[in-house]
Amino acid sequence: MREVAPANLLTRLGERLLEIFDQVGDFVLLAGDTAIAAFRRRPEGLETLRQLEEVVVRSAPIVVITALFTGMVLALQTAFALTRFGAKPYVGSIVGLALVRELGPVLAALMVGGRVGAGIASELGSMKVTEQVDAIRAMGADPVHKLVVPRVVATTLGLPVLTVFAILLGVFGGGLVADLQYNIAPGFYQQTVTNAVRIDDFLSGVAKTFVFGWGIGMVGCWVGLRASGGTAGVGRATTEAVVISSIGVLVSDFFLTKLLMLLPTEEWIRAFTALLA
Repeated sequence: MREVAPANLLTRLGERLLEIFDQVGDFVLLAGDTAIAAFRRRPEGLETLRQLEEVVVRSAPIVVITALFTGMVLALQTAFALTRFGAKPYVGSIVGLALVRELGPVLAALMVGGRVGAGIASELGSMKVTEQVDAIRAMGADPVHKLVVPRVVATTLGLPVLTVFAILLGVFGGGLVADLQYNIAPGFYQQTVTNAVRIDDFLSGVAKTFVFGWGIGMVGCWVGLRASGGTAGVGRATTEAVVISSIGVLVSDFFLTKLLMLLPTEEWIRAFTALLA
């Protein structure tokens, strides 16, 4: 068996690092161009609404099913574990906090990233390999403003809406199992949820989804606009969009959660409400 020379290993490692830096640079440049295009001119209304329908309406069924059964299995497992300690009636506290702070936002983001992110990459990748993007540029239009901005705006604004539905349905599914399986009264279950979950818990979970949605939209557009090599390249771009967006959601979730824990609650709630206003 031939051994690879250390010089060759270093060369390959250096080439790989340069490739990664080049890709990160391309992503940052596209993100900057998108921000400039969004603030310079208002996004196209009809295209943005079409993308919002794609993100919210068409993604709702998969998010609803995921959230509902996640809440049900979470209540099932939590109540089973709490029975050992005589704390079974308080399953609502754990289910509510878990869904509001983490599971609802993250699962909704993963579902949207798998469906919408892949769809964006496939659509833009097909346009790229068939030179439709070049045709838009040749006609004097800005492909970033016409193609990227509406999709990024739609994912950024649409994912928080889906997250709210995911949280509500997850809590409902948990209450359904708690009532039918463990004879916990719905009124008491609801009381334990409302007593445990505070407004800052809810806002911290929803606030993260704006970042998740922006990342999903940007990754889908970036990967799609880099596609090359015909239909095979479009397939690779679709796979890359799902993988990168999913990893990005999980990694950014840790750092966003840590950041929100470090910031004073009153300050980031005030900033979040000001942003919405």
